[in-house]
Amino acid sequence: MKLTIKQLEIPFKQAFAHATATRSCTESVVVTAEFSNGIRGVGEGCPRKYVTGESIQTALDFFNSNREEWEEFNRLEDLKAWMSLNRESIDNNPACWCAVELAFLDGWGQDKRQSIESFLDLQALTGDFHYSAVLGTENLASFEKQAQQFSALGFCDFKVKVNGKIEEDRHKIQFLTSLPINNIRIRLDANNLWKSAVEAVKYLSALEYPLFAIEEPLQVGDYDGCRQINQERGCPMILDESFLRIEQLDDLQKDPQSWIINIRISKMGGMLRSLEIARQAQAMGIQIIIGAQVGETSILTRAALTVANQNRDNLLAQEGAFGTYLLEHDITDTPLMFGKGGTLDPQPLSSQPGLGLVLSQLS
Repeated sequence: MKLTIKQLEIPFKQAFAHATATRSCTESVVVTAEFSNGIRGVGEGCPRKYVTGESIQTALDFFNSNREEWEEFNRLEDLKAWMSLNRESIDNNPACWCAVELAFLDGWGQDKRQSIESFLDLQALTGDFHYSAVLGTENLASFEKQAQQFSALGFCDFKVKVNGKIEEDRHKIQFLTSLPINNIRIRLDANNLWKSAVEAVKYLSALEYPLFAIEEPLQVGDYDGCRQINQERGCPMILDESFLRIEQLDDLQKDPQSWIINIRISKMGGMLRSLEIARQAQAMGIQIIIGAQVGETSILTRAALTVANQNRDNLLAQEGAFGTYLLEHDITDTPLMFGKGGTLDPQPLSSQPGLGLVLSQLS
């Protein structure tokens, strides 16, 4: 067994912006697990300083510090045992561990000639997946062009990132609702924009629109402030940067109906931890969104399908699957991407071993 790691930098077709960062290429690491029989499993992680405190360099350091121990894994039980003994290390390096875990799961699935779902004794992929349109904080002309494109494709579920400029943000909502979209549903992503609940409530009221939900309106971890916004505005709060590990569910148990958790596979530290969080959230009555890091390739898009498929009854929305709509190229010649209506048909993958991806390039 040999593990290798590589930084992945694929240019975007256009820069993607929100209140915290603007990026023009991917910031990812890809781990390859090469088995003695020639099988190669792959995994991806997206380190984000402003989400989990990680960087490409910390991911490389974590990998190099543990690689030799990981290369001794022979079965799923070995991987799970290491996870149990090293929970805090994974908490601090979730993106890197995500890439490592996925590489093993992909490789073992291929070796057993089983899909990831079959290998993990999960439900097989069936039925279409439906994705949200995500609109960033680019200039208004760019926003309007993208909104029209999503409308033409038949999207009805929208996530709009706001920048704190009330006239611009109000115009975005007004423009979006003026398009011929049936049953439109809009949620906002503020990316920790406001300092206080009072400030946020005032701003949200000025938008004059009944939002479906609001993501990360306040500073990271300000649950009490989010509760205040929920009481004032009457819509649930989506936790993203403020929810990184399963222990944080304890903070939500007194009012589960007030919250939605954005589960991003890389942020949570891999597929197994994401599945664990999703199971516990459903048991508590907390609904989920399966999110995505900007710039994910088809590796993480595929991994997210497993978690979404297992939690359809509790899934409010799904993000990602942008593929070469955003990237100059993907790592596979047949990237996983949404089509008309934001749908993705998983049927070609359902019987393929491992993640079912045929890689064409890793740079």
